[in-house]
Amino acid sequence: MQTRVSDMLGVEFPILAFSHCRDVVAAVTNAGGFGVLGAVAHSPEQLEIDLTWIEEQVRGRPYGLDLLLPQKYAGADEGGIDREAVRQLLPPEQQEFVDDILRRYGVPELDEETKSMIFRGGGLSISPKGYEPLLDIAFAHGIRLVASALGPPPPALIERAHGSDVLVAALAGTRTHAERHNAAGVDLIIAQGTEAGGHTGEISTLVLVPEVVEAVKPTPVLAAGGIATGRQIAAAMALGAEGVWCGSVWLTTEEAETQPAVKQKFLAATSKDTVRSRSLTGKPARMLRSAWTDEWEKADAPPPLQMPLQTALVAEAQLRINRSATTEGSGAQELANYFVGQVVGQMNRIRPARQVVLDMVTEYADVAQQFADQVAETAGT
Repeated sequence: MQTRVSDMLGVEFPILAFSHCRDVVAAVTNAGGFGVLGAVAHSPEQLEIDLTWIEEQVRGRPYGLDLLLPQKYAGADEGGIDREAVRQLLPPEQQEFVDDILRRYGVPELDEETKSMIFRGGGLSISPKGYEPLLDIAFAHGIRLVASALGPPPPALIERAHGSDVLVAALAGTRTHAERHNAAGVDLIIAQGTEAGGHTGEISTLVLVPEVVEAVKPTPVLAAGGIATGRQIAAAMALGAEGVWCGSVWLTTEEAETQPAVKQKFLAATSKDTVRSRSLTGKPARMLRSAWTDEWEKADAPPPLQMPLQTALVAEAQLRINRSATTEGSGAQELANYFVGQVVGQMNRIRPARQVVLDMVTEYADVAQQFADQVAETAGT
């Protein structure tokens, strides 16, 4: 699977694995792919620990970092909001709404020590004052790529990355976004269709990828959204992509830190069981449909808050739900959900991350051979 992307990254397979779990990142890199650690919720201290651990595991093999760099968020005009100040900005209406959900579904309270830990450490590092300390740590380590999953990478970031021989990638849900990223000077464009988990637009991968490939050439493009098998990788390559960006498929691997109750929901879900919702971050993101998303879609529900206020609003609630969701038939189990794409319908067994990579490559090779045989047969007639 040699492409410009595999050459740029120095990997055997141009399969980029986005995960918040360092174990998945290391496993995919060691299998010949390229692990990318989602670090938007990391504190600088935790990022230092995780990057050190990853480098001990991969022993010089390449890996990357992913951040959210949105242009529009609460406090953008001031350069961001301190984590300690965020909770002061949460409207009573939304707080009461979340409290009512937890009360009606019988979700137990947290102890005071756990609550204080959330207050001290929770939040998303989406403003310059939040993500710059993370970048300081990342560039002091051996990262090969930094990706912006939401928003165009700032010029200063691109300049700093290129000065450190680090590639820059950016996710795009429309051709306009891709063109903007390309004009900014990024090295890779990730065309992410609406099928993907997490923050997505409304255009399908099948339509978006060739459109972006044509718009930003000769910049290499990765395809994202609805990709979990070698067959789907082959389809992405046929659309003009030179690699793939996968996130959802790693959520049911042995290494994944996915909450057990949510992992079981993923394994049982169909491709129809996801929804784009603002209920976790404040921006549209595809996730597993559950009682939680249904509650936020009701006509009398208050509007979700801007990022990062929505995340702060629901942080304690999500922890309470996850801690209680292991009880079969409980209200917490009904509410439990997480970001995942429509490809969840194919995620029906638990495998090691390494095996996922190898299965992808094997199936891709089979499909590529089928294509070659079809061409040969056509030429011979």
